[in-house]
Parts: sequence; structure tokens; C-alpha cells
Amino acid sequence: MNRRELLAASAAALTLGAATPADMKGDVEIVRRALRLHPGLYRYATPTEVDARLAALETAFVGAPTLEARYLVLSRFLATIRCGHSYCNFFNQKKAVAQDLFGRKTRLPFHFIWLDGRMVVTGDPSGLGLPRGAEVTTINGRPARDMLTTLLPYARADGHNEAKRVSLLGVSGSDSIEFFDVFQGLVFGPPVGGEHRLTLRRAAGESFRLELPAIGLDQRRAQTPKRDYIGAEPVWDWAVRRDGVAVLTMPSWALYDSKWDWRAWLDDRLDSPGGAAGLVIDLRQNEGGQDCGDAILARLAADPIERLGAERRVRFRRTPADLDPYLDTWDNSFRTLGVDAVPAGEGFYRLQGERGDDRILPTGRRLDIKVAALIGPTNSSATFQFADKARGLVKLFGQATGGNQRGINGGCFFFVRLPASGIEFDLPLIGYFPPGHPPDAGIKPDVAVPISAADLAAGYDRTLETAARWILS
Repeated sequence: MNRRELLAASAAALTLGAATPADMKGDVEIVRRALRLHPGLYRYATPTEVDARLAALETAFVGAPTLEARYLVLSRFLATIRCGHSYCNFFNQKKAVAQDLFGRKTRLPFHFIWLDGRMVVTGDPSGLGLPRGAEVTTINGRPARDMLTTLLPYARADGHNEAKRVSLLGVSGSDSIEFFDVFQGLVFGPPVGGEHRLTLRRAAGESFRLELPAIGLDQRRAQTPKRDYIGAEPVWDWAVRRDGVAVLTMPSWALYDSKWDWRAWLDDRLDSPGGAAGLVIDLRQNEGGQDCGDAILARLAADPIERLGAERRVRFRRTPADLDPYLDTWDNSFRTLGVDAVPAGEGFYRLQGERGDDRILPTGRRLDIKVAALIGPTNSSATFQFADKARGLVKLFGQATGGNQRGINGGCFFFVRLPASGIEFDLPLIGYFPPGHPPDAGIKPDVAVPISAADLAAGYDRTLETAARWILS
């Protein structure tokens, strides 16, 4: 069967009923051809290595007996690209697929982070008796540390930024669908009798056991703070502490469809910060979105901020017409993204016009107070770029960011829809390639602040307090 026949077979699968092995091969062929558009496909692997992985993907995907198994196979393969924007996006799956994959009652009913491979409780929203700072040592007889090791190959990150992968596998309560919840449920399945059997160790060292009910998606969502990112109400918080330090908490910059005038809201506070001694911007739960941070940097710069940015490259002039039906997007101009681009060698085309140079002009009333930003491994898209641009203007506190100084992929996207399996995956279209030989790592903070179980148990935010002390010094 040739490629065109394989694509046609996949297109027919949904109308013919149960998918056949040929239909699943058609899905893999769509994956193979779509990935030729991916600008970062060979950033961390050779063409030979990618071809071998695609061959292994076809064997595993065609042989997978269920939707769940196929989703796991494809997710694990996409993680090998080492691109933080290439994954089977939970929020872009069709309703029926999402219900099958994410709706089951398999979730742990608490929040946690991983500290040096240890699962440490950060929140007990259901009041089930889990103290903050306690370590969960086993889950249903399995060491928690082993669960982390098993799930890491499914986690997305740019390059070899392992801290990003680990952070994704915590449960923060900030997302309605949590990465750990999805893959813990698919890999390990529901607990026997519907209850998770845990052994724990308090921060003081005492061990104890608990049996906790597994929860479903609706219950997890009920634990998530209600922030409407498409409505007209503010989704950020501004508060001035008793010591005079203002804290701006920005959980997300994904405001593409928001009716809220975030610029006016932010300008109002930056024009008159209420006599604050300084400003702390908390970005620790913010993966990215729009470049909202540029509006803050414009208030700090005495002169235009000019720094040679990353070269923007794509791998196509026009998308193949017979592939277009499987490439969903919000802007059809993406299909001709490279029409006016300049050949750059090795299959790349360099985009013209805006070249990715970071140039921010001073705007509005200049902030004459100290400004700190709290960062961490969640920051991997626009917030990673903010941490990079902010160096020298904003003091960075916390842990190294996600993302990668070697460059990331994003800007424009296709949502690749595989008709036989029904699975979607996100495909970034623009690769950002910085000059020189930057490290395969995120952005390090100016002041590294460790997180400890003892601080969590005491409810002490050491990162915030360290930044506040710097402002008041």
C-alpha cells in the first residue's frame, strides 16, 4: 500500500466502523509525514535515530489492542523528540476520546511535588488527613519513587531538562487535567476496590498508613481554583503585604481568547503600585501563553531592550494538500508559513520580517522599585523567554526554568488529528535557534532557593520570603 492509499484508508476508518491494522498504519503514516514539518525533529536526534523510532512506533501502535495503549505508545514516542510542545494534548482531544482516557476514577485525592525523587504532600483539599510535608513512600504496594521512574518517559520537555519532566508529574491543583493523573491512571490502572493504599512518613519521621478513595476528573476539577481565562474578570492577583512588598501572582498567560483587558489592569497597578516597597512577580505555576511579561519589562527599561534573538526556522513552504485534512489549526495562513522564507540549508527555511529579535521599548511610567520574579521548572514557553529577557532588570529567585537555552519550538501550531485512532497531537511549526552554543538547560535563577519538606509542613514559602528580604534590604 502506498502513502496516498494509507492516508485514504485512515480517512475512511471512522466511517467504516472498527479500525483495521491498515487503518492504524495510516495513522502512523500521518504522524511520519506531519513530523517532516517539525522544526525541532532533529535538534536532539539524527535522521537515522528518528527513522528507527518511527519504525518501532508503527509496530507498537498497530499492535496496541486499545485506545489507551495507543495513546501511551504515541505519547512515549513524542517525548523522544524532546520538545515541550509536542504531545497528545489533553485539552485538544475529541470529547469521546477524552472521556475514555481521562474520565476514570484513578486519581490520588491530594496535591504533591517531587523532591529528590520523593513524593511530598503539598495539599489535602478534601480534608482526608494528609499533613503537608509528609512523604508518600508507597502507593498500592509500589514505591512512589518507582512510579516516578516509570512515568518519566511519557513526560514532555525541551532537550534534557529533566526538572521540567519531574515538575509535570507533580499535582499542583492548578490544572483541570493534570499530567500525572492521566499517565498514572493509564499505566497503573484503577486501584483494587477503588481505594489507594498509602504508606507515608511525616516530616518528623513517624510512619503511618491511609486508605484513600480514588477520584475522577470531575472531583479533581472541583479542587481546582476557578479562573476563567476566556471571561472578562481578572485572573491574576495583586496584593500588598504588611511589610510593603507587592505580590503579583500570574498563574497563566494563556489569554488568547480572554475578554479581560489585562493590559489596562496591569497598567493601572504599575502606574500606582500603592506605595509598595518593591514588587514580587510569582510565575512558578505559569507555563506560558502570550508575552505578557514584556509589559512589565517595558516599565523597567531606561533604553530599548535589544538582544540578538533566536533565528526563526520552518521546514516547509506549503503543507502537502493531501495532508491538510488532518492538520487542524485556528489560522489557515500557517499552511503557507514558509512561502516567503529563505532557504537556510539542512531542509530549513528562515522566516523573514520579524526575526525573533527581542526588542522592547520603554513604555509608560517607569517603575523605580526593586522587582523580583519567582521562577521554576514549570516555566517553559513564554515564561521561560521572560526569564531570559528579564536578566539584569529583574532579580530571579527559585529554581531553574523549564524550556531550553538551545531553543524551543512553538509560535504556530497544527493539531494533528489521526482519524483511525481518534488521537490528536500538537505539532509546533516554528523552531527558535539562538546564536552560538548555549547550554542544554533552562535559565538559572540569580538566587537559587531550595524547597524542603520541613518548609512545606510549616507552610513557609522560602522562595517568596527570600525575594521579599532582598527587596527590603
